[in-house]
Amino acid sequence: MLVWLPLALLNALCESLKDVAIKRYVGVLSGPLITWGMALCTLPFLVPLIVWQGRGITDVSFWVALLFSVLINSVAVLMYVWAIQHSDLSTTVPMIAFTPLFLLFTSPILIGEWPTRAGVAGVVLVVAGSYLLNIRERRNGYLAPYRALLRDPGPRMMMGVAFLWSIAANLDKIGVNTSTPLVWVFAVNAGLCITLAPLALRRVGQFYTTGGATWGLAGALLLMGLLNAISLAAQMTALTLTLVAYVISVKRTSTVMSVLWGGLLFKEQHLRERLLGALVMLAGVVIISLSSL
Repeated sequence: MLVWLPLALLNALCESLKDVAIKRYVGVLSGPLITWGMALCTLPFLVPLIVWQGRGITDVSFWVALLFSVLINSVAVLMYVWAIQHSDLSTTVPMIAFTPLFLLFTSPILIGEWPTRAGVAGVVLVVAGSYLLNIRERRNGYLAPYRALLRDPGPRMMMGVAFLWSIAANLDKIGVNTSTPLVWVFAVNAGLCITLAPLALRRVGQFYTTGGATWGLAGALLLMGLLNAISLAAQMTALTLTLVAYVISVKRTSTVMSVLWGGLLFKEQHLRERLLGALVMLAGVVIISLSSL
């Protein structure tokens, strides 16, 4: 039975809805405060699952991987929120599909995994899809869509996030193998709470300058934490039921969902070409993921 499939789709849906929530409230609260609040609000939802799961840390290398993972993810998550704040969802979020592309280079260096021919074909589709995101600029030259994309600070920043996450993914592999998926996720989120606290607490006064909206903002952060926890729990459960490549491929449908949300909820322009670009990039991600089988 394909029990893992609805779980992976739930993972993708929660990721896209989390992006919408960030886009909605990042103009009211600063990026550091949102990222810290979301990480903090994720923890209470994970604790019961960890207690139910049982097994804990099994190797000292867990702590080394955790240290570097927290440092990398602290930078990446701030960049992620900043990108969503300053650009359209439909152009920024699809850039996350470049993570598998970067993995083709970081994985051989860090864990000795080399790409296949199918993986290279997937890379070509990811690059082609990014071209289609700004195909309307084609009239200004063959390279104009890429120049337009790189002129936009959001997609440029999100490209950096994709690279950082390609490094963090290798650390995740070490962390999960030396504990459990949920213990690892909890530890990383707890680490993010600690590292982001100095930046976030300097801006906590934003809650009190919003008047009667204070409780609404707190509720929004709690909702982001809930979506994050559901997303992570669904993903980790799905991973126990099927191959990792299948789950990740379905998860990346979140990029297509985010493009749709950008057009429907935020009235972002050029939805058709951006959706086409996101779908082509998604096809590349699927091929890259399946090439590892």
